[in-house]
Amino acid sequence: MLSFLRHLGKRFLSILLTLFITTALLYATVMLTPAETRAELYMPKNFSPRMTEAQYQAMLERNIERYHLNAPYPVQYFYWITNLVQGSWGYSPTLQEDVLTAITRRAPATVEVILFSILVYLPLGLISGVIAGSKQHKFSDRSFRTSAFIATSLPPFILAILMMAFFYIDLHWFAPERISSAYSIFIKSDEFRQVTGFLTIDGLLNGRPDISLDALRHLAMPVITLAVAQWAILGRITRASLVEELHLDYVTAARARGVPESRIVWTHMFRNVVSPAFSSSMISAASLLTGVFVVEIIFNYPGVSFIALRSMNNIPDAPAALGFAIFSVFMVLLLMAILDLIQYGMDPRIREKA
Repeated sequence: MLSFLRHLGKRFLSILLTLFITTALLYATVMLTPAETRAELYMPKNFSPRMTEAQYQAMLERNIERYHLNAPYPVQYFYWITNLVQGSWGYSPTLQEDVLTAITRRAPATVEVILFSILVYLPLGLISGVIAGSKQHKFSDRSFRTSAFIATSLPPFILAILMMAFFYIDLHWFAPERISSAYSIFIKSDEFRQVTGFLTIDGLLNGRPDISLDALRHLAMPVITLAVAQWAILGRITRASLVEELHLDYVTAARARGVPESRIVWTHMFRNVVSPAFSSSMISAASLLTGVFVVEIIFNYPGVSFIALRSMNNIPDAPAALGFAIFSVFMVLLLMAILDLIQYGMDPRIREKA
């Protein structure tokens, strides 16, 4: 237990340090813009595009003075990061609300897609990689390598369009968006309690399994689209690691003692290939998040990508764009931390080093 807490503490400090470096670089990039532009990050809720030029300039000057936007970089960064910690992420004129409020309202949809994608590709990638590696050069191995090659070569947006054309337009099995219109009104009403923000779980907590099933049906295409590439990467690394393990002395000794091949593979070798497999998943956490934003746009899934799209339309929306960037960095670090903790629980060698 003590080693786990020590490992958890190291991971937490690593996240804080990475966030500090990333946000410092991000704000250093923002400082390349004039102070007047940065002052727009702190526009109040009552900001109106119809105000006169004099009123607008006066508001900008007040923000420049209040938030020390003409001060040296360390002073500006200190006040900026303090505002972030306190929940002041700026007001978005295109979203007509606080940026943090907009992100927290849409984040559960994005996290739900990522969570179900991980639940799909992690076990499938590990199992298929182990099976392919243990059946090297046989039909199952060749089939896996061919499928994995196609999956990694196919861009997510192309796969998403193909799935829309086949499963939605032709077969009518699955549908875009997050929920059917028949349930949308009820979910927005006061009768429906938002507990976790995940419709698949909140439907059950509200005694409405039909809503959970409908949410799962709408999750199918985004989750599969996002999980396919990650499954292929994880499976190929797992297969390569297992092939290397096949030639080690402990495998030869186990076979000489008459240990069944399935036990050698799944009891002894499997634990040794988990660590490099999870390391690859942590490295690809950024691509997983990038993929979910593409998937949300194509399937009209109301996640955080909506904020990025709105921030680039019409007038430049610096608060929304900056908030989206910070959320993306935080999500990548959180995904890496979760996968690291799973790796810690499955690999005894890491626990011994902690």
